[in-house]
Amino acid sequence: MSDIPTLNKDTIWAIIHEEIDDAGVNKLLWYYLGYRYDETQQKWDNSLVGQAWQENYPEPPDFIENRPPNVQLTRSIPAENKQLLKENLGFKGYKLGEFGPRQTRRATAASWLLSYMQQQGQL
Repeated sequence: MSDIPTLNKDTIWAIIHEEIDDAGVNKLLWYYLGYRYDETQQKWDNSLVGQAWQENYPEPPDFIENRPPNVQLTRSIPAENKQLLKENLGFKGYKLGEFGPRQTRRATAASWLLSYMQQQGQL
C-alpha cells in the first residue's frame, strides 16, 4: 500500500477536515493495524494484525461505513491516549449540527492513528 499518505499531524488534520477520502482513511488504518495485501496470492495477509482483529476481522473492515469495527477501534485506544486529539492537536470537536456518524468515525480513526504515533514515539 504505497499510496497511503505519510503518518504525521498534517495527515491527522486532513482526516478530520475530510481532505483524505474514506478509502484513504481505511488504507491508513489497515496498514497501521498490520493488514497487508498479497498481490501474488490475491488475498489479505493478517499475520501482523493483533489477535482480536484477526478473530473479528480476518480481512480489513470499512471503518467509516460500518459501526462495529469503529467501536473496536475506539476500545483499542489506550485510556491515556483518548484525549490526544484535544491535548496534542487542539481539536475542539465538531460543532453541533455539523457532524454525523461519518465524521465521528473519521475522528475515531484520527484518534487511533494519533495514539499509534504516540505509542511509536512519533509525537
